[in-house]
Amino acid sequence: MTKVDSRRRWLALGALAVAMLTIGLDVTVLTVALPTLATDLDASSSQLQWFSSAYTLVLAAAMLPAGALGDRYGRKKFLLGALLLFGAASLACSYAATSGQLVAGRAVLGLGAAIMMPLSMSVLPILFPDSKERARALTIWVTSTAIGLPLGPILGGWLLEHYWWGSVFLINVPLVLVGAVAVAVLVPESRSAQRTPIDVPGAVASSLGLLSLTYGFIRAGENGWSDIVVGASIAAGIAILAVFAWWESRTEHPLIDLSLFASAGFRWGTIFATLVNFGMFGLFFTAPQYFQAVLGTDALGSGLRLLPLIGGLVVGTRLGDRLLQRAGARSVIVVGFVLLTAGLATGALTSVESGYGFTAIWITVVGAGMGFVMPAAMGVAMDALSAERSGSGSALIQALRQAGGTIGVAILGTVLATRYRSELGDLDTAPISDGVNAVVAVAKSTGDSGLLEHVQASFVSGMGVMLWVCAATCAVAVVLAARFRPQATNPTTPDATPPSVDKSESVHAG
Repeated sequence: MTKVDSRRRWLALGALAVAMLTIGLDVTVLTVALPTLATDLDASSSQLQWFSSAYTLVLAAAMLPAGALGDRYGRKKFLLGALLLFGAASLACSYAATSGQLVAGRAVLGLGAAIMMPLSMSVLPILFPDSKERARALTIWVTSTAIGLPLGPILGGWLLEHYWWGSVFLINVPLVLVGAVAVAVLVPESRSAQRTPIDVPGAVASSLGLLSLTYGFIRAGENGWSDIVVGASIAAGIAILAVFAWWESRTEHPLIDLSLFASAGFRWGTIFATLVNFGMFGLFFTAPQYFQAVLGTDALGSGLRLLPLIGGLVVGTRLGDRLLQRAGARSVIVVGFVLLTAGLATGALTSVESGYGFTAIWITVVGAGMGFVMPAAMGVAMDALSAERSGSGSALIQALRQAGGTIGVAILGTVLATRYRSELGDLDTAPISDGVNAVVAVAKSTGDSGLLEHVQASFVSGMGVMLWVCAATCAVAVVLAARFRPQATNPTTPDATPPSVDKSESVHAG
């Protein structure tokens, strides 16, 4: 590549990072707006749950077909369309007049994100064919998404204090427009040179299977595991996905290449990228509730107290990138999971009297662990993909991470709720057993210090058990990562047909 081409591809990466930042923001910004939405839109508890679930369900269902369509018809084309769709849906959410309109807007947001996530990732092998540069680019890509997660509550809380609730969605629009213009100008069009037919049965089966599985675990987090719909939905999802796997192993033109799992790099890289979600979701699930219910902060204050996570994340990605060049991916992943285990285990020791200083320390360590693991694990998985199937392969990685994250939230939520209710003892009755924040507000308003202390202690106990589960999971990952032997070279097969790239673009695959 020429010097101009090199500059353009890094600018293109910046455009992709902006696009991914919007997704990270959108995942968590809604959490601080829910109380306001409940009032302004007269939304029920069920509708509030669907504001989040509609996004998650469509995201899970559409990701695999989106990656395959990008490979077939052009990754840039679909990525650009997804950015514009995401911006339009954000605008619609901002001015939704009813709960139904907001649910519909969130579903369309999920569709846009389902296309953006795998295809923004899939163009990295095209832009950066050199494995070392690609590893650095992937670190930036992953960091932009991860930073958006803790920034969401901070930015959302500030906006809610100064503007109306729709502003938390409106912030996506300028970011998406900047990203869309930059992608249009800087990112080259690329597609698979093998114009194979789209696997329609596979696309339908994967969408239905992931939809059913994801819905089952979301419902489990809301209604508990005794709900008959939970078991039926999860069982149906597993059965449909088993049929999907059977079909993919026999059809001539599969939606996904199951032989990817024969690669240790792809298999273990995807597993590690999914396991790190336990630490991430464990922190995001409990820390904001702890800040508000125990430390007494508001939504904005809760978001601001997550800033050490960003600091740890940035430091972790920088140090991890340097260690990656010297010691390889295995060492980086091992160090990252050790940090995650240490940080989460420390967090599990939190008490009602611990204070924010103690929390700031352990969430910083967790952030550093995330910064080490996520780029390295994703890089190992991506190195197993040829540029020819980068769209569908990236979609598979992201779909497995999304499914794993949803399952993890349901499991961790159950662990927390079970411990919380057991610690309540005789107080384990509605509405006290339903959640800690509402009870704390009632206890403070009535001046019932005994109830307040009991409920806070019960929540912190549940939080501790849940973080021990997260720490144990990461400790297992340390052992697995220590035994992992990544391939030293990029396994893009020499006989693979090179991806088709638009020759009119100055940035190309080499």
